[in-house]
Amino acid sequence: MTPSHRCEAYSSAGEEEEEEEEEEKNVSPSQRDEVIQWLAKLKYQFNLYPETLALASSLLDRFLATVKAHPKYLSCIAISCFFLAAKTVEEDERIPVLKVLARDSFCGCSSSEILRMERIILDKLNWDLHTATPLDFLHIFHAIAVSTRPQLLFSLPKLSPSQHLAVLTKQLLHCMACSQLLQFKGSMLALAMVSLEMEKLIPDWLPLTIELLQKAQMDSSQLIHCRELVSHHLSTLQSSLPLNSVYVYRPLKHTLVTCDKGVFRLHPSSVPGPDFSKDNSKPEVPVRSTAAFCHHLPAASGCKHTSAKRKVEEMEVDDFYDGIKRLYNEDNGSENVGSVCGTDVSRQEGHASPCPPLQPVSVM
Repeated sequence: MTPSHRCEAYSSAGEEEEEEEEEEKNVSPSQRDEVIQWLAKLKYQFNLYPETLALASSLLDRFLATVKAHPKYLSCIAISCFFLAAKTVEEDERIPVLKVLARDSFCGCSSSEILRMERIILDKLNWDLHTATPLDFLHIFHAIAVSTRPQLLFSLPKLSPSQHLAVLTKQLLHCMACSQLLQFKGSMLALAMVSLEMEKLIPDWLPLTIELLQKAQMDSSQLIHCRELVSHHLSTLQSSLPLNSVYVYRPLKHTLVTCDKGVFRLHPSSVPGPDFSKDNSKPEVPVRSTAAFCHHLPAASGCKHTSAKRKVEEMEVDDFYDGIKRLYNEDNGSENVGSVCGTDVSRQEGHASPCPPLQPVSVM
């Protein structure tokens, strides 16, 4: 090999190494999704509103689109966005204390570091935190759909409009943790979710979808593409429970503690905890009933207490908050109903079991 060829080979190898180093310095889509899921857990841990999580996710995406952030600073950036969103959305008495937030979130940074990162984020975003989130558009489209099509919830008689909106809110927050859907505007994502839900509930969903599409002045081809991706992503929620799932009965006055080797132990508690999904971390919509069912979770490292940290009346404020009830002129609801993907899963004693039917398992 001639000296000139060696120089060319060395230069090309050096360029490849520099490109790899640049990729390592940038936050990857999977890392972004993981940190959004972590913020979702903090939202439940500190009993905050869904709007707080939606705004925190929006601030994080706007900041990452402005600067190239190193992955080692991602947790500090995320918790700072979360704190900014809480101070913007929550009432003063519900805003977490900064020292408590830094300690209980295990973010790995101090209170002073969070404050410094806050200032950097505010400078990069020009102190503009009041931007519309996908959840804001979901409220608008859902209110229009319910007001123009009163028969929308006839097939779900046990769900009030506010409870149905809470179900869609849970689905939307799940979709906001998918980097693949970042290519769409928040209004497009919200309309796709409402359209998919209307398709399941009423036969004339298409004219209403076109009407909402025209009012929002959006492209129909993008809506079709967004609907396909949202439907595929929400299927992960529907298939979160495996076939022939094992359920453990949990009375009202007991809670479950998952320990090593997947063993459950019952401990007394005065408040029923929320149902947890397969990943043993993210609570589902709380269900008020005389009994709750918990899926047999995989083994976890160490014992983690899964009881709720809020009272039952605070659950109602969290998921079915009074503002939405007043929007639909609803009286104080008699019970809360938890649902997944628009399917009514209210649990009553003496009726059908909430467990899915057993299905055959293929043998290799």
